[in-house]
Amino acid sequence: MYVLAVHDLARSAAFYRDALGFAVHEMGDPGWRMFERDGCRIMAGACSDAMPAADTGDHAYFAYLVVDDADAEHARALAAGAVIVKPPADEPWDMREFGLRTVDGHRIMVGHALRTETQE
Repeated sequence: MYVLAVHDLARSAAFYRDALGFAVHEMGDPGWRMFERDGCRIMAGACSDAMPAADTGDHAYFAYLVVDDADAEHARALAAGAVIVKPPADEPWDMREFGLRTVDGHRIMVGHALRTETQE
Protein backbone atom coordinates (compact mmCIF):
# COMPACT_ATOMS: atom_id res chain seq x y z
CA MET A 1 0.00 0.00 0.00
CA TYR A 2 1.19 3.48 -0.85
CA VAL A 3 0.09 6.87 0.48
CA LEU A 4 0.43 9.86 -1.84
CA ALA A 5 -0.27 13.57 -1.62
CA VAL A 6 -2.08 14.83 -4.72
CA HIS A 7 -3.08 18.32 -5.77
CA ASP A 8 -6.41 17.49 -7.42
CA LEU A 9 -8.09 14.36 -6.07
CA ALA A 10 -10.71 14.08 -8.85
CA ARG A 11 -8.07 14.47 -11.58
CA SER A 12 -5.82 11.88 -9.90
CA ALA A 13 -8.71 9.43 -9.50
CA ALA A 14 -9.55 9.74 -13.20
CA PHE A 15 -5.90 9.15 -14.13
CA TYR A 16 -5.49 6.00 -12.03
CA ARG A 17 -8.83 4.68 -13.31
CA ASP A 18 -8.34 5.47 -17.02
CA ALA A 19 -4.58 5.16 -17.52
CA LEU A 20 -3.83 2.29 -15.12
CA GLY A 21 -7.11 0.43 -14.64
CA PHE A 22 -7.49 1.02 -10.90
CA ALA A 23 -10.88 0.96 -9.18
CA VAL A 24 -11.54 4.17 -7.22
CA HIS A 25 -13.18 3.92 -3.80
CA GLU A 26 -14.48 6.55 -1.39
CA MET A 27 -12.95 6.33 2.09
CA GLY A 28 -15.49 8.18 4.23
CA ASP A 29 -13.47 11.40 4.14
CA PRO A 30 -13.91 13.74 1.16
CA GLY A 31 -10.18 14.50 1.13
CA TRP A 32 -9.14 10.88 0.50
CA ARG A 33 -9.63 8.19 -2.15
CA MET A 34 -8.38 4.61 -2.41
CA PHE A 35 -7.15 3.35 -5.77
CA GLU A 36 -7.03 -0.45 -5.97
CA ARG A 37 -5.93 -3.02 -8.54
CA ASP A 38 -4.62 -6.58 -8.27
CA GLY A 39 -3.75 -6.28 -4.60
CA CYS A 40 -2.04 -2.90 -4.99
CA ARG A 41 -3.67 -0.12 -3.00
CA ILE A 42 -2.86 3.58 -3.17
CA MET A 43 -4.34 6.01 -0.67
CA ALA A 44 -4.44 9.48 -2.20
CA GLY A 45 -4.93 12.54 -0.02
CA ALA A 46 -5.79 16.00 -1.31
CA CYS A 47 -2.88 18.31 -0.48
CA SER A 48 -3.21 21.34 -2.73
CA ASP A 49 -0.25 23.14 -1.16
CA ALA A 50 2.20 20.20 -1.10
CA MET A 51 5.43 20.34 -3.12
CA PRO A 52 4.72 18.93 -6.59
CA ALA A 53 6.07 15.38 -6.88
CA ALA A 54 7.79 16.32 -10.16
CA ASP A 55 9.98 18.72 -8.16
CA THR A 56 11.58 15.77 -6.35
CA GLY A 57 13.25 14.51 -9.54
CA ASP A 58 14.34 10.89 -9.40
CA HIS A 59 12.72 10.56 -5.98
CA ALA A 60 9.29 10.88 -7.62
CA TYR A 61 9.43 7.11 -8.40
CA PHE A 62 7.28 5.36 -5.83
CA ALA A 63 6.12 2.04 -7.30
CA TYR A 64 6.89 -0.83 -9.64
CA LEU A 65 3.68 -2.49 -10.80
CA VAL A 66 4.10 -6.08 -11.99
CA VAL A 67 1.46 -6.85 -14.60
CA ASP A 68 0.62 -9.67 -17.03
CA ASP A 69 1.28 -7.62 -20.19
CA ALA A 70 3.34 -4.44 -20.04
CA ASP A 71 2.65 -3.67 -23.72
CA ALA A 72 -1.12 -3.74 -23.16
CA GLU A 73 -0.71 -1.51 -20.10
CA HIS A 74 1.49 0.84 -22.12
CA ALA A 75 -1.20 1.07 -24.83
CA ARG A 76 -3.87 1.84 -22.19
CA ALA A 77 -1.71 4.51 -20.58
CA LEU A 78 -0.96 6.14 -23.95
CA ALA A 79 -4.63 6.11 -24.95
CA ALA A 80 -5.47 7.88 -21.68
CA GLY A 81 -2.84 10.56 -22.36
CA ALA A 82 -0.26 9.47 -19.78
CA VAL A 83 3.24 10.90 -20.07
CA ILE A 84 5.65 8.05 -20.80
CA VAL A 85 9.08 8.72 -19.28
CA LYS A 86 10.66 5.44 -20.42
CA PRO A 87 9.43 3.54 -23.48
CA PRO A 88 8.80 -0.21 -23.26
CA ALA A 89 12.03 -2.20 -23.32
CA ASP A 90 13.31 -5.67 -22.50
CA GLU A 91 15.76 -5.28 -19.64
CA PRO A 92 18.73 -7.45 -18.59
CA TRP A 93 16.92 -8.22 -15.31
CA ASP A 94 14.35 -10.24 -17.34
CA MET A 95 11.55 -7.68 -17.21
CA ARG A 96 9.78 -5.87 -20.05
CA GLU A 97 8.96 -2.50 -18.57
CA PHE A 98 8.07 1.11 -19.18
CA GLY A 99 7.85 4.18 -17.00
CA LEU A 100 5.16 6.82 -16.76
CA ARG A 101 4.45 10.04 -14.89
CA THR A 102 1.10 10.52 -13.17
CA VAL A 103 -0.88 13.74 -13.44
CA ASP A 104 0.62 14.72 -10.08
CA GLY A 105 4.20 14.09 -11.20
CA HIS A 106 4.74 10.77 -9.40
CA ARG A 107 6.58 8.20 -11.50
CA ILE A 108 5.72 4.51 -11.79
CA MET A 109 7.47 1.63 -13.53
CA VAL A 110 5.21 -1.04 -15.04
CA GLY A 111 6.56 -4.39 -16.18
CA HIS A 112 6.11 -8.10 -16.72
CA ALA A 113 8.54 -10.98 -16.40
CA LEU A 114 10.15 -12.08 -19.67
CA ARG A 115 10.68 -15.61 -18.35
CA THR A 116 8.50 -17.69 -16.10
CA GLU A 117 9.82 -20.16 -13.56
CA THR A 118 8.93 -23.03 -15.92
CA GLN A 119 11.17 -21.51 -18.61
CA GLU A 120 14.26 -21.43 -16.38
